[in-house]
Amino acid sequence: MASNISLTRDDYTVGWICALPLEMAAASVMLDEIHDDLPMQPNDHNAYVFGRIGKHNVVVACLPSGIYGITSAAIVATHLSSSFRSIRFSLMVGIGGGVPNKDVDIRLGDIVVSEPGGIYGGVVHYDHGRALAGGEFERRGMLNCPPRCLLTALSKLKCYHLRGESQVPAFLAEIMQKLSSKKATKFTRPLQEDRLFLSDYYHTDNLTKSCDACDTTQVVPRPPRGDNDPVIHYGLIASGSQLLTDSQLRDKLGREMDVRCVEMEAAGLMNAYKFLVIRGICDYADSHKNDVWQGYAAVTAAAYAKELLLTVSVEERTKATAMTNNPSPPLVIQDIGYRSLDWSNDGHFGSMTSSESDYGEQQWANVIRARKWNEECYNCGRRSHYEKNCRIDCGRCGDGDHIQRECPNAVICYKCGGQNHMARDCV
Repeated sequence: MASNISLTRDDYTVGWICALPLEMAAASVMLDEIHDDLPMQPNDHNAYVFGRIGKHNVVVACLPSGIYGITSAAIVATHLSSSFRSIRFSLMVGIGGGVPNKDVDIRLGDIVVSEPGGIYGGVVHYDHGRALAGGEFERRGMLNCPPRCLLTALSKLKCYHLRGESQVPAFLAEIMQKLSSKKATKFTRPLQEDRLFLSDYYHTDNLTKSCDACDTTQVVPRPPRGDNDPVIHYGLIASGSQLLTDSQLRDKLGREMDVRCVEMEAAGLMNAYKFLVIRGICDYADSHKNDVWQGYAAVTAAAYAKELLLTVSVEERTKATAMTNNPSPPLVIQDIGYRSLDWSNDGHFGSMTSSESDYGEQQWANVIRARKWNEECYNCGRRSHYEKNCRIDCGRCGDGDHIQRECPNAVICYKCGGQNHMARDCV
């Protein structure tokens, strides 16, 4: 319930994007106070919760129910940045699948934070590229690093945590006391055993998500931890266009790129906007995936996000440029031929994917021609359906009541969210 505190749009300086209502609820319980809603802007269909964490006024946005993934995340981020021009940076906070290995003991309820490393900027679009002969796959292009002020805050938090001063357990305990027992149950650490099955052992009962019938001799032996506090891992997050429930592919991503987590939204944000990605581990991205740990994983990620924001000073936040203005240069610009990421990093809007960027940002005729050639949906660029069945908002203007072919509105600039001009002409 709101606290009768009503601010203006310009008062909000931090964005927080969630994919699921459960993640939005976890974000809401971490707010120090909740503010009154603001009137909706034209063509902005996002669901918002407004509040404060420390000295930061935060606007929490959620993807449309049932419409998840990279394209939907990009549309939500564009609406967010267009409606709230004072936002300096944003967080993508929610659940993800863990990628454990013999050197990194990732468990359910742990937290993974995107951090640049090697040639990667913290997030890799793992299924974007070109299929080669022999079953090989060539990934193309890189995604940007998180904003500097958040990377500075990460360094501070690492220092605090090495001294044993993490506030995450305290935040989790605090919300359990604040919520009624019925509401707290959604975010309580499950009693279900945390079991990681061998990669070549698959779920046996396709009629249920329960692993009661699975062979416990196929569980990877792991020593017990001293407590149940979430462990925080930093590294690369792999983002893709589909839900990953394949332990073999999960392990391959871990071997090839030292990935810590897999998810479905972040790759739609990282080139155009200033984001850090925080994921609570709810499963191991295998056939044994179920929903039991989702609530707890969502709230552990939200607790870390709160601690991070409390580490970012108002001065550091103020020094940061606006969410979509002057984006950081790409970590790597890779010459990949006709469809390239070498495009001045003006960002992208809605269904305009990075693989289409070299067609001239908003030259929709060329985009549609490319999608026709690739047998993709003309509206969103995916191959799972045809344009007439597309459930994504208009890829041209972001409105939800029509598809781009029928769009009566002006093209929206990917860079600033304004109308009637292109990103390359944006001043």
